[in-house]
Amino acid sequence: MARSLNEIIAALPADEQAAVEEHYQQLRQEVEGLRELRQIAGKAQEDIASALNIKQPSVSKIEKQADMYLSTLRSYVEAIGGKLELTVKLPSHPALHLHSLGDMTMGDSAGVRTVARRRKQAGTR
Repeated sequence: MARSLNEIIAALPADEQAAVEEHYQQLRQEVEGLRELRQIAGKAQEDIASALNIKQPSVSKIEKQADMYLSTLRSYVEAIGGKLELTVKLPSHPALHLHSLGDMTMGDSAGVRTVARRRKQAGTR
């Protein structure tokens, strides 16, 4: 007779059960795409369309896109009640949180100078 997954896990030693549970909890925090994210938030495509002042088919198109502007993604996430945060992971560095991709009041060269000044103040290159 076949055993259920719960029965198999229950037969494991306690430390292995804990490892399975930890991995399960990590997987629950990941989503496959915007559609799943919207469903978790309990929103319909019509709700998102209304919040973004677009039509429902446009929301469907956004959810199927493999590539999009960050501004589109930010608007979508805010429409479902979330906040978009960007994390950059570099080798040999802790995770860095990117708060903006450019300063709307300065040109790109000014932003580069600001980064260089901050690095100099911190004693890094």
